Amino acid sequence: MVGGSVPVYDEIVLSTALMNNILTFDSVSGILTCQAGCVLENLSLYLDDRDYIMPLDLGAKGSCHIGGNVATNAGGLRLLRYGSLRGTVLGLEVVLADGRVLDCLATLRKDNTGYDLKQLFIGSEGTLGVITAVSILCPRKPKSINVVFLGCETFEQLLKTFQLCRGMLGEILSAFEFLDSECMRLLNTHLKLSNPISDCPFYIVIETLHKFLEEAMTSSLVTDGTVATEDTKLKYRWNRVTEALTHDGFTYKYDVSLPVEEIYQLVTDMRQHLGRRAKSVVGYGHVGDGNLHLNITSPARDHALLSAIEPFVYEWTSRHHGSISAEHGLGLKKRNYIYYSKPRQTVALMGNIKTMLDPRGILNPYKTLPDDLK
Repeated sequence: MVGGSVPVYDEIVLSTALMNNILTFDSVSGILTCQAGCVLENLSLYLDDRDYIMPLDLGAKGSCHIGGNVATNAGGLRLLRYGSLRGTVLGLEVVLADGRVLDCLATLRKDNTGYDLKQLFIGSEGTLGVITAVSILCPRKPKSINVVFLGCETFEQLLKTFQLCRGMLGEILSAFEFLDSECMRLLNTHLKLSNPISDCPFYIVIETLHKFLEEAMTSSLVTDGTVATEDTKLKYRWNRVTEALTHDGFTYKYDVSLPVEEIYQLVTDMRQHLGRRAKSVVGYGHVGDGNLHLNITSPARDHALLSAIEPFVYEWTSRHHGSISAEHGLGLKKRNYIYYSKPRQTVALMGNIKTMLDPRGILNPYKTLPDDLK
């Protein structure tokens, strides 16, 4: 996505895949302590047998490691209910650039003694230290889950449905995701996945413990809807949008956060800006946290098209007080665009922290921080 884990020149690639042991699990508090190489799906299966779940769920859960999830502050489908990893991660073990092992592997929900150093490493993309172990607070597994798929005629109606949903369901609302009709078209064209309801400009996937469909249908905000007989089937469609895009051509991917009421306007403005130069311009994402995945396809890599997209997408996001990276980080590709989201004084302080912890610049070099700090 942003080149956060790829070597640029002759770097050594470090794998934590063999560090895949679950160290402890407290069935009373729900606190899991494990090594960084544990695959997210394996942790989910382990917890499922004990009536708990992981606080995050990703499309890549079958391959991603929990250490990488923490290093990138991964968001995913459950952030709306359980919050980000900055809140659910209780402790870390980290190896620093000079070889020292920083033991912050606490299992306490409250610890107000000094600086919370683990927060430096959450979302740092491996540029400050190598995460080797994680302790994380896991919620109890819900007794039942309802997954609802709805269609709306306008994005304004979609937002009003979100307001209705939040007002009625509160904290039991786990996910509120959306995709546009262009996403549905690609799913049908390339993956032969049919639309489970009538055609609409916008679609919503809601995960909750409450039977929300009846209230939504009587609100006049939605056109059609259905409840999944198996909760994985409708989420499966949403998770496969990325796969459908790969069949549509070369894909330019952007992951931004914006004020919720403005997230789809970027898609509309980008379509108008690019006109016929793009094959497809699609939008989907997490309404609950204002996260838009903007994807643009062309038959092949097109440098002229890329020049039309960037920096337009970053300038637009900055003007609307958003972030150019909502959950995928900056990596190699976006590091020099950081000033669209962060003031220079803040970036300079980040550089000072990097220099203090990694003076020789050996940890994931050429990532996250801009070139002008060197």
